[in-house]
Amino acid sequence: MLHNGTSRRVAIVGGVRIPFARSHTAYRDASNLDMMTATLKALVERYDLSGQTLGDVSLGAVIKHSRDWNLAREAVLGSGLSRQTPAFDLQRACGTSLSGCVMVANKIALGQIDAGIGAGTDTVSDPPIVYPDDYRKLMMASYRGRSFGQRAKPWLGLRPRHFKPVLPGVEEPRTGLSMGQSTELTAKAWNIDRESQDALALASHQNAHVAWEAGFYDDLVVPFAGLERDNNMRADSSMEKLAKLKPAFDRSPTGTMTAGNSTPLTDGASSVLLASEDWARERGLPVLAYLDFCKAAAVDFIDDEGLLMAPVYAVSDMLKDAGLSFDDIDLFEIHEAFAAQALATMKAWADPEFCRDRLGRDAALGEVPREKLNLKGGSLAAGHPFAATGGRIVATLAKMLHERGSGRGLISICTAGGMGVTAILSAT
Repeated sequence: MLHNGTSRRVAIVGGVRIPFARSHTAYRDASNLDMMTATLKALVERYDLSGQTLGDVSLGAVIKHSRDWNLAREAVLGSGLSRQTPAFDLQRACGTSLSGCVMVANKIALGQIDAGIGAGTDTVSDPPIVYPDDYRKLMMASYRGRSFGQRAKPWLGLRPRHFKPVLPGVEEPRTGLSMGQSTELTAKAWNIDRESQDALALASHQNAHVAWEAGFYDDLVVPFAGLERDNNMRADSSMEKLAKLKPAFDRSPTGTMTAGNSTPLTDGASSVLLASEDWARERGLPVLAYLDFCKAAAVDFIDDEGLLMAPVYAVSDMLKDAGLSFDDIDLFEIHEAFAAQALATMKAWADPEFCRDRLGRDAALGEVPREKLNLKGGSLAAGHPFAATGGRIVATLAKMLHERGSGRGLISICTAGGMGVTAILSAT
């Protein structure tokens, strides 16, 4: 819990991101460092932070080269901030940048720092590609040799198989299933039909298109590498077009998840500036919203629960901490890794038996009103650069609350490894 009466409130000053791009398109030649540095530079320029020393910067990437072992610090050094600004890497799969915001926020709340940045970046267009372990062991054996003979001998075991590259894995090590395959199981367990998934995907694209056309994203997104808008968004999407797509994970007649109701592999970066109220106001900077509560949870997805169902538990526990219910929430931002995952999450909250037996509640949390859900589009439209999605959502929700002038917003993000990260923002 961040806001508990003895700590300082944490203000969200604002956020900046670059457009999100389908992998292997606009950013195919950009690295995580390129995208993250450009995003931080834009944030520094937007809020006149050039040369200033912030308390800390917390960011990370999921798909990451070994060369980026100090990614956060390197990005800060190229951002225009004072070189005295510290930074550190973190990684919690798809919850990385929201976790980064929370870690910085906790430091602000406790009075350890006055301002900081939470951020994230990811690219699948520039993945680390390594050689098999046998080849690595061969090279290391040669390296450890003390004589020419000892260094040369391991190479006698060199075989063509050693040159077969190993790409980053997309399966959960504990189950061997991809995230999409795991979510197909959840869709079946919760009876989430294809039409409902396509309808949620269509709403995501329609809401995003309306928001872009209305100029909502003009001050949240800065051009990068020739791209000005998220290039996954489909303004012309329709239920008819979505219905023509074939199942992508379960190709049998029972498969319901397609490329249209699942997020594509995406490249991008996002950043959020957080501060104490005094720090922001002394500099004439806006306070768009406050980060008041947060929670992380995990589930046993190996033997007991759906891989992406942890936010169901995190949200329930967070609302208990806050003494709030769904009736107190004005805006819901639920990460749409897959339409099926978002729908299963909401169905669990509305199920009295599940809420009683699993969440320890006397009654169901209730329905999430669609008129309050992902009103500026979600991940199905914007795309999902794993570590950058949380920053996108925090900045979007903070601006929405600021425009409303009142109310609360809830963020729910599922992650690989059976975890969930959630937060509550308020306008006042």
